[in-house]
Amino acid sequence: MRIADKMAFNQVNQNLTKNRSDMADLQNQAATQKRINKPSDDPLASARVLAARTEERGNTQFIKNINNARSFLEFSEQSLGELSDALVRAKELAVSQANDASGNTESRMVTAAEVEQLYNQAVQIGNRKLGERYIFGGYRTQNMPFDQQGEYSGDDGDIKIQIHKDSFVAMNVPGVKVFLGQGLGGDGIVRARNDSPSNVDELKRFQAEEMERQRGNQELEKDFIETRGPASERRQSRTDKQDPVTGGAGVNLFKALKNLEVSLRTNDKQGIQDTLDTLDQAISQVVLARSDIGARVMVVNTTMDSLQKSVVDNKVTASQLEDADAFQVISDINKTDSTLKATLETSGKLIQPSLLDFLR
Repeated sequence: MRIADKMAFNQVNQNLTKNRSDMADLQNQAATQKRINKPSDDPLASARVLAARTEERGNTQFIKNINNARSFLEFSEQSLGELSDALVRAKELAVSQANDASGNTESRMVTAAEVEQLYNQAVQIGNRKLGERYIFGGYRTQNMPFDQQGEYSGDDGDIKIQIHKDSFVAMNVPGVKVFLGQGLGGDGIVRARNDSPSNVDELKRFQAEEMERQRGNQELEKDFIETRGPASERRQSRTDKQDPVTGGAGVNLFKALKNLEVSLRTNDKQGIQDTLDTLDQAISQVVLARSDIGARVMVVNTTMDSLQKSVVDNKVTASQLEDADAFQVISDINKTDSTLKATLETSGKLIQPSLLDFLR
């Protein structure tokens, strides 16, 4: 086979190009410490690295969501803890002034002033803000939920935040549930009712039962004759028939405190005694709300641990696929450098002789 000068030149050029390309790739790996710098380096590994990075960024965002929700929940729990202490103090005052053995007209007037401060504290707790958002306003986080009379201007919305794929948790407890007793939960963890209708027929039957029950309650209230003394010892139970812990109706905390204050100012011993059961229900109501929040905090903490482990695992997976072995890269660079030098030496001998050398 005849070997022309052009064939020799092309072969030398091809070998030099290959060796220099290999050297450039190895030098790039040494500089970046990455085995994969572009998808063509390893298409399959590149796809897996991109998937790991995408999941890592998603988990990082979930962690940010959890931190935001946890701060909201922990501040809510702290506020409800203060509210619980205020209610316990109100009950202590009611017990101390419920009879003439430990209270009189003057002491009840002084105690009424303290109960008034407890009422103001409850309103202030209901209007707590975290940053620029009211924590007990439901969806209406920019408007003050309660006025000084205890009227609620928020809604019962649960602000749900995504903490994982297809997993959400409510980061707030609406004030209408905690302070006014209109049910608790909203996150699927603790609910005041678990018999919600699931179709149209059940909804109609549920509405009919509710109307019948309300009609019956109205008839009972009409037939009820309020008297003083032992005959009316359960008069408070007309509005607070059941304890919220057992799934019954809740109580209005503001009305409970205001009734206690009014009873103290008017020296109404029976009224003071009637508020004891209501305050017990109010305390149970707040405790139930705190347990609801505690369950959510436990969920977000567990999810946080899982996400942090997932982030580390994704980093390890991506590192194993794309990071370069420094010792292997340096060894390959030395080997390629030797190959390049050998190619240059042999190429010079191969293409140096030409026809002109023999015509001189």
